[in-house]
Amino acid sequence: MFVFEKKAPIKITDPHLALVKMQSWCAYQERSQQDARDKLYELGMWPEAVENIIVQLIQDNFLNEERFAMSFARGKFSIKKWGRIKIKQELKQKRVSEYCLKKALQQIDETEYFETLKKIIESKRKLIKEPNKIKLQYKLMNYALSKGFEKDLVFDVLNNKGED
Repeated sequence: MFVFEKKAPIKITDPHLALVKMQSWCAYQERSQQDARDKLYELGMWPEAVENIIVQLIQDNFLNEERFAMSFARGKFSIKKWGRIKIKQELKQKRVSEYCLKKALQQIDETEYFETLKKIIESKRKLIKEPNKIKLQYKLMNYALSKGFEKDLVFDVLNNKGED
């Protein structure tokens, strides 16, 4: 039987080396300031150096909270079909400012949002084999709510679907 030892993460003590590493890490994809902060602490940097590196990354435009929030919201909505509530929760967890959060959510087109909700409910409806109409509606509602869509919007879609 093999026993794998978990290697300790490589610690970096030189702030310049950490900055270079973080620049390439941030260039790879958009990151939140909190993600960058967590990564720096994981690398073994001390608080003062972490904040200095974060400031440098912002000045060099490797970190931009607004750009991150916009990209995050756009991606989660278009790829994962998340609703505004779930996107907002995730952005708050990443400690994105209220201003950036609102701006990111505003970019989601209302018509496209409503159409996406209708599509996910319809595709889920095809997968659920439930003869009882009330139970079916309940399952569809829970699914849409778990994706982060607003309750009143889900009710609207489900009620309109019932008339078809």
